Formats: sequence, C-alpha cells, structure tokens
Amino acid sequence: MSEVTYYVALPFVFSDDAVAAGEAAECLSANAAVMRADALSRKPGHAGAVAFSRSGDPSSGDFKDAKLIWKFGDVSDDLSTL
Repeated sequence: MSEVTYYVALPFVFSDDAVAAGEAAECLSANAAVMRADALSRKPGHAGAVAFSRSGDPSSGDFKDAKLIWKFGDVSDDLSTL
C-alpha cells in the first residue's frame, strides 16, 4: 500500500493538576484540521488544541513523526508523544 497522510485536530483539556490530550478528530485536509483545532480550543474546559499531520503506510504500521501545522492556546509544541 502507498503512503497516506492523516490530518488531525487534537484538543487539550484541563485535568486535576495538568493538561491532558482529549479525543482526536481526523480531518479531510490540513485546512480542515486547523479550523477544527481552532474551534476545539475555544470550548469551555479546553486549554487549547493542535492541528497536525502524520504520514506513513497503514498496512505496515510504519509512520513518520507527527508534524505540527498550527497550535491554539497554551499547549506544548512537542508532538513526540502523539
């Protein structure tokens, strides 16, 4: 199978003493991921959100590191744990 790119909006929510990742939303394009992340970052209880992409081969499970497209709010730029 060939390489595919997934676009994702990921919100971050306030939890007890920290900020935790919320439920990721797959999007059709980079622009859609940015728009969705912007909307998610404005929801009550959310610290912010990021839009990112990740490319790879789903059949082998081999994916490259996530690439940050845009960040909203007070969240880390480090996507190494996604």
